[in-house]
Amino acid sequence: MDTETLTYLFVGLSFALYIGIAVWSRVGSTKEFYVAGGGVHPVLNGMATAADWMSAASFISMAGLIAFLGYDGSVYLMGWTGGYVLLALLLAPYLRKFGKFTVPDFIGERYYSSAARLVAVVCLIFISFTYVAGQMRGTGIVFSRFLEVDIDTGVIIGMAIVFMYAVLGGMKGITYTQVAQFCVLIFAYTVPAIFISILITGNPVPQIGLGSEVADGSGLSVLEKLDGVLQDLGFAAYTDGTKSTIDVFAITAALMVGTAGLPHVIVRFFTVPKASDARRSAGWALIFIALLYTTAPAVGAFARLNFVDTVNETAYTETPDWFRNWEDLGLIGWMDKNGDGVVQYRAGAPFDGKPRFAGEARGVNGERLLTNTTTATPNEVYVDRDIMVLANPEIAQLPGWVIALVAAGGLAAALSTAAGLLLVISTSVSHDLLKKTFMPNITDRQELTYARIAAATAIVIAGYLGINPPGFVAQVVAFAFGLAAASLFPAILMGIFSKKMCKAGAIAGMLSGLIFTFGYIVFFKFIAPGMNTPDHWLFGISPEGIGTLGMVLNFGVAAVVARFTPEPPEHVQHLVDHIRIPAGAGGAHAH
Repeated sequence: MDTETLTYLFVGLSFALYIGIAVWSRVGSTKEFYVAGGGVHPVLNGMATAADWMSAASFISMAGLIAFLGYDGSVYLMGWTGGYVLLALLLAPYLRKFGKFTVPDFIGERYYSSAARLVAVVCLIFISFTYVAGQMRGTGIVFSRFLEVDIDTGVIIGMAIVFMYAVLGGMKGITYTQVAQFCVLIFAYTVPAIFISILITGNPVPQIGLGSEVADGSGLSVLEKLDGVLQDLGFAAYTDGTKSTIDVFAITAALMVGTAGLPHVIVRFFTVPKASDARRSAGWALIFIALLYTTAPAVGAFARLNFVDTVNETAYTETPDWFRNWEDLGLIGWMDKNGDGVVQYRAGAPFDGKPRFAGEARGVNGERLLTNTTTATPNEVYVDRDIMVLANPEIAQLPGWVIALVAAGGLAAALSTAAGLLLVISTSVSHDLLKKTFMPNITDRQELTYARIAAATAIVIAGYLGINPPGFVAQVVAFAFGLAAASLFPAILMGIFSKKMCKAGAIAGMLSGLIFTFGYIVFFKFIAPGMNTPDHWLFGISPEGIGTLGMVLNFGVAAVVARFTPEPPEHVQHLVDHIRIPAGAGGAHAH
């Protein structure tokens, strides 16, 4: 069976499984739609949480980032995993004990204010749409390559699939779908990593293979060889960092705190029976996440080494099929700057931005012609970082079934997170905006209908953002984490641990953190991208790390405003005492 047929088979079977689960778990109440009835086992919830959190950024993009950033890419590993520890210790059990459906629900009740709830909904929608754009983009990339459609069509197919199981099954359907998706994505990520580790080092454990000797008789370790190869081509050593210490700290902190403030992850802890189970779920999730995250550095290093070995100094007419397949999608580009017909991969930007192809025209070597080349550097190759994990099995010439498995895994990662995000958006609209704010008299059935309509609308908007993304997948997701760090996390943390934090302080803090962070990102990424350099950044902090500064601003503004405004009512202060009773010391009931 050829690779294309296997891909259709694997992807088709996995989709049939997801949709079957959604139909089986079709919900009839808002409690099942929002929190799966509150009866999910901690181990299953840990799997579902891991799938929810390990998005297209983790599966598709993170190893690609590490492959091209080297040491600097470690901020994504430290930030995203560290955030889970924060979530397990500081937020999950207390929010579960509070016993509400959504993050805005907690903020609205804790800060005794519809205005606070409304601001939380706005923050949540900003975060979720920023995040979901990356997932839909990742879905489009996978479909475009393996089903041989263009990226836009791939995004639309992904929208249709998510619509089926998010709108039908709600959180109950999504939870059990995500358990299946975790099994698919973790198998799809580790199997090719094991194969490639054996091919390069002879060691079947990728985590150990990364530090092992290359099986070419040179006596060099993988990282030593990679450092030497890249330096010979004019790149910085793979193990050297170029980011400033403050920017590394800021990005890591923003990703950590952003993880702990992500609404679609927090809501997972409302689906377990009691508060102690919430902490247990977070522990299981961390174990399941570690399976992928400890493998990613090895995948990144192997991918870069294989890419250089396969592409550099190869005549274009002799490049392997995978190179031209990705070139046809516009995700790899080559321009023969010196006219020798040989692919030269060197340091420096090969093109002015991403490659723009001149229609279907072909050059003398058969390459697609580019309209935006630059002669400033000798580098002739552009490669989109988001393709490295997907292309890795093809580069390493692994069997067709492994390539098909990776396609199914990439889709599982993107779609699981997209579904969780879209559910969060829909519940915020139907429950927090309509039921709790503007239409308090609607019935349970009407609320469920509005939730489904909101989910369908959100899918359309997410699809548009996937077709017109503001960056590559992991970069877009990093912005979402920054927005979460700057807006929701401080309000949730102060709501749990500060009896004196009042509604005016929380609202002022959330708004100032969100507006500052969003404005900073928009300015450097869209308004003045030419100024997006360390010389122009505030305190040398990049847009990916600015959420840390936004969080500090949020805490500061909230504290100052709270000092000059009335304290919370006594019943709210008692509520804070109640939810801080140690997890498992009582039921998981609301006040």
